[in-house]
Amino acid sequence: MKIANRTISPLDPPLVIAEIGINHGGSLEVAKDMVLKAAQSGCEMVKHQTHIVEDEMTEAAKQIFPPNAEVSIWDVMASCALSRDDEAELKRYTESLGMIFISTPFSRAAANFLNELDVPAYKIGSGEADNLPLIRHIARFGKPVIMSTGMQTIETLRASVEILDQSGVEYALLECTNLYPSPPEIVSLKGVTDLQKAFPNAVVGFSDHSIGPEMALASVALGACILERHFTDTRYRKGPDISCSMDPAELKLLIDRSREIHTALHNEKERTGPEEDVYRFARASIVADQDLKAGTVIGEADIWARRPGNGEIAGYDFDKVVGKTLKVDVTRNQQLRWSDFA
Repeated sequence: MKIANRTISPLDPPLVIAEIGINHGGSLEVAKDMVLKAAQSGCEMVKHQTHIVEDEMTEAAKQIFPPNAEVSIWDVMASCALSRDDEAELKRYTESLGMIFISTPFSRAAANFLNELDVPAYKIGSGEADNLPLIRHIARFGKPVIMSTGMQTIETLRASVEILDQSGVEYALLECTNLYPSPPEIVSLKGVTDLQKAFPNAVVGFSDHSIGPEMALASVALGACILERHFTDTRYRKGPDISCSMDPAELKLLIDRSREIHTALHNEKERTGPEEDVYRFARASIVADQDLKAGTVIGEADIWARRPGNGEIAGYDFDKVVGKTLKVDVTRNQQLRWSDFA
């Protein structure tokens, strides 16, 4: 798939998405500072969350308290939502730094607003991964979709994926565990390969809510093409997602190490040019294991394989030497040559 000018595929380095989300606490200036620090860490894409609370929730949400917050989910989102003008400015600022700006709409109104902003792609969060009317509405815009699959099974995802398939949009599915933070006991790296097998049309990635970069980096070795993690300028901020957020240093580490893993993942199993100097001393050559006279028919006890490996007959040719007849005298530990035999 392609978002703006960034191609995302198994052949390309993983796309690392810094999710600012609601970590800015409703402050445009804080959000812009987070974007700047993401850019300075080498990040290519920033993801926001677009909350138009009155279209996103009913009054019943005022009685629902998330496990990682002290106030209702309504109050959390109302206090953290940027105004439409501020979000437009955040997108402009992000793009001025050379990064791609996308966002997660949590309502039809939010999706429409992001379309007005001309975002290059949409993110669908785990909570909306089975919200068929919203997925259908977003797909009609004809733009690429990245969908987290937390709280879903392969079977419950099929209807949502069918909507994306039928719409013709390019899409990615991200393995995700929705506990903030997620302990390794419930994180599923196997989910990456399960998604690949179940939905071959999808680009597959990993949305990580664990602490530290290890799980996200491990997913790269399984073929994850997108890595998404919450991001903050400093972990000393307060907020429901701060505990599982990476800071600028960890973001840079994730970008650099994931690219290294991706490079190694696509290297063939073969001897490389830089290994040749090591190859010469680390291997063994066939040598006489005792002084031998011309005319000796070589038995296994007459020869051995010892370093260095710069001899003419390599250790893996040991069996080819057994049974041959020497035509010259040799001394113990002398490297043997094919011309020494009749």
